[in-house]
Amino acid sequence: MPQAVDAAPAPSAGTTPGSDFAPLLRTVRGQGLLDRRHGWYTARVLVNLCSLAAVVTGVVLLGHSGWVLLLAVPFSLVWTRAAYLSHDAGHAQISSSRRTGRWISLTHANLLLGMSQAWWNEKHNKHHANPNHVDKDPDVGVGALVWTQQQAAGRAGFARWLTRNQARLFFPMLLLEGIALKVYGFQDLRRQDRREARTEGALLLTHLALYAALLLTTMAPLTALAFALLHHALFGLQLGMAFAPNHKGMEMPDPDGERWGHLRRQVLTSRNVRGGPVTDWFLGGLNYQIEHHLFPNMPRPHLRLAQPLVRDHCREAGIPYTETGLLDSYRQALRHMHEVGAPLREEPRPPNV
Repeated sequence: MPQAVDAAPAPSAGTTPGSDFAPLLRTVRGQGLLDRRHGWYTARVLVNLCSLAAVVTGVVLLGHSGWVLLLAVPFSLVWTRAAYLSHDAGHAQISSSRRTGRWISLTHANLLLGMSQAWWNEKHNKHHANPNHVDKDPDVGVGALVWTQQQAAGRAGFARWLTRNQARLFFPMLLLEGIALKVYGFQDLRRQDRREARTEGALLLTHLALYAALLLTTMAPLTALAFALLHHALFGLQLGMAFAPNHKGMEMPDPDGERWGHLRRQVLTSRNVRGGPVTDWFLGGLNYQIEHHLFPNMPRPHLRLAQPLVRDHCREAGIPYTETGLLDSYRQALRHMHEVGAPLREEPRPPNV
């Protein structure tokens, strides 16, 4: 069961000295937890690139055999680590230089994954500013899935059927996310200015060319297709499993209600996931979602160090701090999706003719 501690946004220039977040920010900053960890990230980047090289070598050596499909598993794991590094770079966790962070993110997202960092950052920054706000957070906007019963009421046709069953379809739908991310990136080029679009588009096309060349020069066409589909399905599933526990089923601010301060806004809408080094690795540090939302530019290895400080501060401020196990976090997210679709499942069905 989730644990709540009685007692919420990322540090910003707009934080007033008298806010309930300011004392926590001073403590965290005083302990050096916002200092960059260049060596830690350099090691992670090198390890991931070496792992990628090893997997690619395995694909070249086993491409003539059906056993090559097994390599889709480590390939997807390496890709997910690259996505986490791009995420961290986009938040300025790796470098305080925007230019350096952008190129790290471009290399890992656009070139290695075929996923637009500009599209991701635009969407993700809006999410961080107003998590779980139905009018401002794109992650809880109307899409393939919906997150409130009011959104569900407006569904029709196939979308209505999808909403009725969205809880049971959630994980199967994640298998399509790896391909969807590529599509979103190319679609977003129309929004970007010309210079940014040229850079983003060139790297996305380079990724596709290199990926296709690797598969088609080492495998038979049908094997290459099966590998690509399996690889992208596993990649999308892993990303979804990392992001799903964080906010689904948590508080959703009332658009017409009281405006929450940074501390309350970020803590009440976020859920931490308990675990050790394996959980940290699998979820890319996003299991410390509360700390990440409060301090989005905090280096990943410092999140666990900040957790007891944040938990104690929330207790003193009277703000519930939610933490649960990994499986229970999925259970809570699925329960919320199931409840959203409940009114549609209770509708009378038309009689059979």
